[in-house]
Amino acid sequence: MNGPSRRATIAGLMTASVAGPARAADWPDKAIAMIVPYPAGGGSDTFARPVAAALANRFKQSIVIDNKSGAGGTVGTAVAARAPADGYTLLLGDTGLTYAPDIYPQAGFDFGRDFAPISAVARVPYVLAVNPAKLDVATLAAFFEAAKKTPGSIDIGSSGLGSVTHLAIALFEKRTATKLNHVLYRGGAPMLQDLLAGQVAAAFVVPGAVVPYVKAGKLRALAVANRRREPLLPDVPTMDEAGLPDFRAVIWFGLFAPKKTPDAILDRLHAATQAALKETKINAMWAEQGARVEPESRADFARFVAADGERWSRIAKAANIKME
Repeated sequence: MNGPSRRATIAGLMTASVAGPARAADWPDKAIAMIVPYPAGGGSDTFARPVAAALANRFKQSIVIDNKSGAGGTVGTAVAARAPADGYTLLLGDTGLTYAPDIYPQAGFDFGRDFAPISAVARVPYVLAVNPAKLDVATLAAFFEAAKKTPGSIDIGSSGLGSVTHLAIALFEKRTATKLNHVLYRGGAPMLQDLLAGQVAAAFVVPGAVVPYVKAGKLRALAVANRRREPLLPDVPTMDEAGLPDFRAVIWFGLFAPKKTPDAILDRLHAATQAALKETKINAMWAEQGARVEPESRADFARFVAADGERWSRIAKAANIKME
């Protein structure tokens, strides 16, 4: 990884922000930009827009969603990293951005060095699903057996180079000593379309996207890559229950600001975000997506981001996933 060592990165993530030129007492007195580093209408937007609306209502100022996509989210993230640390530019970050510089050497930012964590927004577990018309297995054990019988014969889709789904496949192969045929897509939507069409046999997918198809028998969910079962799919076992202990693939979304944003502003943003996430409307929307978030301090969230980013970075490096 270019720039500071991973140890320095984690130390930077945990360092308290220092007061900048912004006057926290007057903040906010104008519109706030929330950069979402992916195309409009994607998974990030699903969580960014309701939270932005709730924060705008609480602060009595507009919060404008600015979709700046490109290079796996690194283009918009680099823009946010260079923004003034005055509380008027926020980033809706996610799991993949913490290790993105390991995959995109020219990313233009170091996540731990350049951003101050504010609050988690949502955590969504992935589910390993198959198209039964393409691969007729009903359990994770049967999937193992099919994968080992003919290595490389099972087509499994991912939502993009270096995405959590890509790394989940790499981790799955390593943990199970299997070889799958990885099919790379530009996003979760085309991947799901091809899974439904039988162009690929399997994929790691988010619960909200597949529940209707599971209920209709078009897809079969084999296991949830989380510590607990998914309420949207209560009959689907966790990976632990299905025979693959400690296999976790969860994508999270969170709110961040440029590193030197004053603590007083970060604290207000944290409190307002935590309050917004308790709203009944947002809770209902999150539940439909299989998303959840639990109350936590800024420091707790920073520790989580550092540890999770380190874990996925190790997986990316072990799999030698890198954009040339």
